[in-house]
Amino acid sequence: MPRADLDKQPTDVQGMFDAVARRYDITNDVLSLGQDRRWRRDVIEAVDPQYGERVLDLAAGTGTSSQPFDDRGAVVVPCDFSIGMLRVGKRARPHLPFTAGDGTRLPFADDTFDAVTISFGLRNIVDPLAGLRELRRVTRPGGRLVVCEFSQPTWGPFRTVYLEYLMKALPSVARAVSSAPDAYVYLAESIRAWPDQDGLAALIGEAGWQRPEWRNLTGGIVALHRAVR
Repeated sequence: MPRADLDKQPTDVQGMFDAVARRYDITNDVLSLGQDRRWRRDVIEAVDPQYGERVLDLAAGTGTSSQPFDDRGAVVVPCDFSIGMLRVGKRARPHLPFTAGDGTRLPFADDTFDAVTISFGLRNIVDPLAGLRELRRVTRPGGRLVVCEFSQPTWGPFRTVYLEYLMKALPSVARAVSSAPDAYVYLAESIRAWPDQDGLAALIGEAGWQRPEWRNLTGGIVALHRAVR
């Protein structure tokens, strides 16, 4: 399993997600103590999809994050580079147009989508800046970006407790519920190595997005960043 502080090899990360696909959704629910459901609702509200709008849900995995867009009447395209995830998702949600794609080379034309979103996947793209630029390329002028990603808790004592859970308890819990628990060691390390709220906002701006802003969720464990093209 690759270490989070080294270069991410796309084939390694792809294989990791293929391995965890079978029990990915239930594992996330357990590890987040059910908070992932609330975070998904926050993403939907931040995107505010309108009927008929085209929405790209990148790193969509099994499509759990994509279904609410479809429920709102948007035309959502779940995209992921893990074939294992896409297969699990297609069995559960055959009506969604699951698409295989690399975040740094998206298989879509310029100015295709009204909104693009990625939840807990940007840090797994081999070059996150290139991924943000590619998301901008496929978004129409005036379109919007929403990134939901793990971040840094804002209260010092809570941050200490959180990091202890992340590096010690999370792999132990994953061993009990995940189909590939070793993958969660990598995921925990990737969260620790990821930029804080300010750092990600700066990266979004560097990629060419305008007016990046964020809102902390669950005390800063997760941050919801928004920007416009």
